[in-house]
Amino acid sequence: MFDLFKQKEESSAPDVKSLRQNLLLFIKEQLQKWEGGEGAHVKGMQLFLAPSADDRHLYEAAVFFDAQNKFKNDEIQRIADDYAIDLPVDWALDLLFVEVLPPEAVKSKDLPVALHVSTKKQPVLTTLTTAYLRIINGEAEKEQYTLTDKGSKVCIGREKRVQTDEGFLRENTIAFPSTSENASNKYISRQHAHIEWNKDVGGFFLYADDGGIPPKNKIKIQTENGDVIRLSSTHVGHHLQEGDQIVLGESALMQFSYMES
Repeated sequence: MFDLFKQKEESSAPDVKSLRQNLLLFIKEQLQKWEGGEGAHVKGMQLFLAPSADDRHLYEAAVFFDAQNKFKNDEIQRIADDYAIDLPVDWALDLLFVEVLPPEAVKSKDLPVALHVSTKKQPVLTTLTTAYLRIINGEAEKEQYTLTDKGSKVCIGREKRVQTDEGFLRENTIAFPSTSENASNKYISRQHAHIEWNKDVGGFFLYADDGGIPPKNKIKIQTENGDVIRLSSTHVGHHLQEGDQIVLGESALMQFSYMES
């Protein structure tokens, strides 16, 4: 009797695979507007998801939330390839769980989701122009910093105001005091890194500065799917994504998120 009730309960539960197929069908309908070479104008996509609290885990599983590149590269890219939608190599995907779907995005008729395709003329929605950087290990002046598309370059380093090797003054917005007893602080350079908003891509980029590249103090990033990226040049930045963990020096740790803690 117990097994019978259990089977009925499982059969009535939403199917993650079916949910994923329905999400992809919705995305396909939107992407077909970009057939015929128009896909080259796409900078990225924002998929907004607003399921109930009880269903959130199903949607997370459907979009491989813990390995977002899988949904992007294995599922959406296959749709683009099948329909000859020539997306650029560096197109970005943001999966965003929200309480209310943004009115500017295209809403699904059947699911609590909406999609926004960003281009140079239609950049990302304002929901994604504010982000947060949390200090996980090491001691900075604040525990959390707010990043916006309207702000200037956000410098990161040891001490608030320092003099560069060229003799100029540099102000670190995210400053780790050298007087701190936290051992992580001493491995952070005075000119370690900075973050900039890229209006063409519609995202925040992390760059190493002179003090943050080998053989000096290092910078490495771990993405949500476990990939580790090391910055070894001041000219090549990393497009920050939800959940990215950033290590400065030996053990100072920050985490990037679009959701305020």
